[in-house]
Amino acid sequence: MMDLTVTAEHRWLHRLVGEWTSEAECVMGPGQPAATMRGRESVAALGDVWVIGRGEGEMPGGGTGHTVITLGYDPAKGRFVGNFVGSMMNMMWLYEGALDAEGRVLTLDSHGPDFGKPGRMALYQDIIELQSADARSMTSRMQDADGAWHHVMTARYRRVG
Repeated sequence: MMDLTVTAEHRWLHRLVGEWTSEAECVMGPGQPAATMRGRESVAALGDVWVIGRGEGEMPGGGTGHTVITLGYDPAKGRFVGNFVGSMMNMMWLYEGALDAEGRVLTLDSHGPDFGKPGRMALYQDIIELQSADARSMTSRMQDADGAWHHVMTARYRRVG
């Protein structure tokens, strides 16, 4: 068996555990209006050191998308780690990140395709912010080749259980 250490960071992740409804606004492209989508997410603990969120929501243009996010904390790295997959994409996003000094905002870094420049990989950030015990948000942004950040999506979550 591995030596398991439960840290304050693991306990922070457990604040996400529960049933949530969401409303997201997604940028569809330059000059296009943002799409609004509604959904649900169920976040469960996997032991004391991981959380797994399973989401289901409306997709732009119709249909339903399904997502899974796994988050933990690696004490050896001193970083949050995890991944994200969705039924609407072929890619698995790998995360590494850190909390801000106030312990409210978790910024997760990842790399993925630059949708503006095919063939280029870009830095992405998914930023989870706890507003209260029953409200949180996640904002996604992408860094372009010039270093500027571009908003991709914001989802607002409300605890329902």
